[in-house]
Amino acid sequence: MAAAARTYLAFHHNAKLFRLKTAIVSTRPFSALEEANRQLFKDGSDEDHVVVTAETIFHPQGGGQPSDQGSMSTTAVANGDASSTPPFEVRAVRLDAVNDGQVLHLGRFASAATASSFQQPGTAVEQAIDAEKRVYYSRLHTAGHVLGAAVRHLVMDKVEGFDELKASHFPDSAGCEVDEYIARAMPVEIDFWDADEFRREGLERLIPDSSFLAPGETKFRVVKIVGAEVYPCGGTHVDTTDLCGETTVRKIARNKGISRVSYAVKP
Repeated sequence: MAAAARTYLAFHHNAKLFRLKTAIVSTRPFSALEEANRQLFKDGSDEDHVVVTAETIFHPQGGGQPSDQGSMSTTAVANGDASSTPPFEVRAVRLDAVNDGQVLHLGRFASAATASSFQQPGTAVEQAIDAEKRVYYSRLHTAGHVLGAAVRHLVMDKVEGFDELKASHFPDSAGCEVDEYIARAMPVEIDFWDADEFRREGLERLIPDSSFLAPGETKFRVVKIVGAEVYPCGGTHVDTTDLCGETTVRKIARNKGISRVSYAVKP
């Protein structure tokens, strides 16, 4: 059996693309998902469906960033007149645990007509994400990277064995295991590097595991805070760090040799 096609991650190349026309690959009831995929959606129910499309602007939950929410809609044609059906409301997005590289959009159909229009693979749909939430999540994510960069510059020569660990950029629980935050207005750029480019920049320690690459791919997505740091990252970001807005360090805690800095950005 041929491997399922990977979903093209349009947001990796343009995080400000809030609407996108694409095509349906498959639509399944939540109850028909494999057990491993049902486990991805803790609040999924028999009222939900999962839609896979050829491309997506929806960021799936992962890398410390919440999933986007929004809608998808088709255009129905009756007696020569085109009209949009009520949308399929997308409330959670995850990477498929069974079919490598596919993105699962969980949601509910607004009507029987909408459900019917989504059943045929290849049907054209338009995706629309909640732009306000996307921008907020991007501000949180960039702020976390800036925290890491600022603290590395402050203490890397003073603390033996210092390194940054994982981060969480969820609203109300955003935290980055670093020591301090310094706000700087720096450009944030997206690039794609192979392992040799990491080595040339003296960043061999940051080379991701090759299992993160799709078959045939040789480059990893990186986020560059110009003048500060480079991080392998699949999340969305603002264009310059000052667009994170007012960022507040809420708490610094230390446990078992790890300092955790919790922070918040003003909504």
